[in-house]
Amino acid sequence: MTAEKYLIRRARLLGERTADLLVSGGVIAEVGEDLEAGDARVVEAEGLIALPGLVDVHTHLREPGREDAETVETGTRAAAAGGYTAVCAMANSHPVADTAGVVEQVYELGRAAGWVDVHPVGAVTVGLAGERLSEIGAMAQSRAGVRMFSDDGKCVHNAVLMRRALEYVKTFDGVVAQHAQEPLLTEGAQMNEGSVSADLGLTGWPAVAEESIIARDVLLAQHVGSRVHVCHLSTRGSVEIVRWAKERGIDVTAEVTPHHLLLTDEKARTYDPVYKVNPPLRTEEDVTALREAVADGTIDVIGTDHAPHPVEAKECEWSCAAMGMTGLETALSIVQLALVETGLMDWAGVARIMSEVPARIARIEDQGRPLAAGEPANIVLIDPQARRTVVPEDHQTKGRNSPFRGLEVPGAIRATFCHGHPTVLDGAVATPRRDA
Repeated sequence: MTAEKYLIRRARLLGERTADLLVSGGVIAEVGEDLEAGDARVVEAEGLIALPGLVDVHTHLREPGREDAETVETGTRAAAAGGYTAVCAMANSHPVADTAGVVEQVYELGRAAGWVDVHPVGAVTVGLAGERLSEIGAMAQSRAGVRMFSDDGKCVHNAVLMRRALEYVKTFDGVVAQHAQEPLLTEGAQMNEGSVSADLGLTGWPAVAEESIIARDVLLAQHVGSRVHVCHLSTRGSVEIVRWAKERGIDVTAEVTPHHLLLTDEKARTYDPVYKVNPPLRTEEDVTALREAVADGTIDVIGTDHAPHPVEAKECEWSCAAMGMTGLETALSIVQLALVETGLMDWAGVARIMSEVPARIARIEDQGRPLAAGEPANIVLIDPQARRTVVPEDHQTKGRNSPFRGLEVPGAIRATFCHGHPTVLDGAVATPRRDA
């Protein structure tokens, strides 16, 4: 295959200095001013911001088993459209990704699709049942090289199992990503427990159900000396616990979703199931605390929790609807809206929380790297001045369950380069890598 060469001209690196980027052979060959194009294709990037390709530690690709909701092909094409060059695929497929065979299948499907790098997340317990540990070692040693393990969608609520999992992953520098939800406190829960749930007569999901598990798990991580990651943190109290743990040197990281940075439980008053999600949308007070926690580094990364569903799973009564929202194609715009345009974060900070640190947490060595000569050419070009209205039917994902339908959002992806190949170019999805 002929080496691809591109000259990205006059991009604002991390929103700061303007420079040219020469991409050749899958790497950034040169960074400077007024570079010569030679035989490279020129990509004009005047006014565009260049960031390292985005990395999502929390994506649901559904395949194998739920191809009606999403496939690795459609989900990763959506990721590329959203500026991502790598995603971590959660384990709650059918069959569950609890064996080396299943994670290798997902890994190979990602390679065949060629839109982004796919890193499977292995289940902590067999079948997500919370009864016995899965084949953690075999998944770690597989071709997929799994380093992140999670029963996301379900909580590893058994403290002994959680301890054993933390001990196990420590041996190869892995991490357990916990879906923090005490099941006995959330039986039949439909939304956040509070004044809105009381008004609507819907069973509430109390904040303490999340906070109690996080408190337990950071203490277990401290006891074992292992890494723990908190999935989709959603409450002010959870922020305070994670901050407390970090101050004591406990190796904990945390993520927040774009929808928890913008939406509140007031949306439930519409009874539109598109707003039904786990953990639920919380209060305005929680949203403020989450934004501040991202800005001060207590929350480390943005995880989309991209969760596509078939239309029939959302166009039904609230009580019967599936929980989850799509997010890959709107994440960067929501971060710009909630954090950049509010002055809480600059674009270098966005690169940190959406690229650099996610790659480090998931131990993805060739992603989240600086925009410098010799580094892998994983690059996204953003037009920060663009404005667009969210139309889910225009998205690449199969899911139409975006909570941002009809919302005008800032920013647009103009190009995504994955290992030097443009998966998005001139603002449109281009072609996948065929040497992946």
